[in-house]
Amino acid sequence: MSTHLYTVSLNEADMLGFFFRHYDPWVDRYYIYDDGSTDGTLELLRAHPRVTLRKFDRVHPDSFVDSHRVMQNESWKESRDVADWIVVTAIDEHLHCPGRTMRDYLDLCAAKGITCVPALGYNMIAEDFPSPDALLHETHTRGATDPVMCKLGLFDPQAVVETGFVHGRHAAVPTGRIKYPERDELLLLHYKNLGRERTLKRHQFLAAGLRERDKANQWGHHYHWSAEEFSAGWENMAAKAVDITQGNPEEHGLPMSSRWWRQPPL
Repeated sequence: MSTHLYTVSLNEADMLGFFFRHYDPWVDRYYIYDDGSTDGTLELLRAHPRVTLRKFDRVHPDSFVDSHRVMQNESWKESRDVADWIVVTAIDEHLHCPGRTMRDYLDLCAAKGITCVPALGYNMIAEDFPSPDALLHETHTRGATDPVMCKLGLFDPQAVVETGFVHGRHAAVPTGRIKYPERDELLLLHYKNLGRERTLKRHQFLAAGLRERDKANQWGHHYHWSAEEFSAGWENMAAKAVDITQGNPEEHGLPMSSRWWRQPPL
C-alpha cells in the first residue's frame, strides 16, 4: 500500500529530522514545495532519496495563505491512480494513531472502506527544544487540544474528487466517495511550540512572509504578537496541556461538537 505526502517547506532544517523519522516508516514518496529556504533545508531535502523537491509558486502574489491553499487543494491530484493514500500536512504536523502503527491503521481503514480520515488536533508544547534524535510522539507528549487544529490530512485519492480545504486547512468540504471512520482515533500533533525562544523567533520570521491580503484577513495574526502577547499565549497553552498518552480526546476537551466533519451540512 503506497502513501504520498505533500507539504511546503521554509527554513525547516531544525525540524526535518523529526519529520522524516516520524513519516519514513509509512510514507513512500514526499513532494515538498520549498518557499525559498536559506538555512540548509534544501540540502537536506535533496539528500533524502524519497523526496521530489519543487519550488512553491505564489500564485496569489498578495497572499501566502491563498497560494498555500491552492497548492494543498491541487498538488496531490498527480498521485491519483498511483498512491493508495495521500497525506497533506505541514513539516511540524505529525499524524499519529495511538496503539497502532500507521501502516496497520491504513490497512484497517482500507478494509472498512474509509476514504477520509480527519485528525484530532493538539498544539504540542515544550519549554526546551528536543534532542535531534527524538521521536516526538514518544518523547514529547504534552499538548493542548485545539478544534482549529482538527484537520483533514489523510485520504484516498481514488475516492476524493476535491478536498475543499479552507484557509490553513482548518476545515474541509471534500467531495466524491466520502466515508469517515466511525470512531476518531487519528491525532494531529502540531509541534510548532518546541522551545519558547525558538518559537518566538520562528513567529517573527514567518510574519515577514505574509502579504497584504493575509494581513487584511488577519491570517497568521499571532505571528505579529509582541513578546508580551506571545508569552501570555504560551503560558495559557502550557496551562491547558495534557499528556496525550493519558485519557481520551473527549476528556481532553475535544467533544463531538468541536469536530467539523461530525456536524450536519448547512
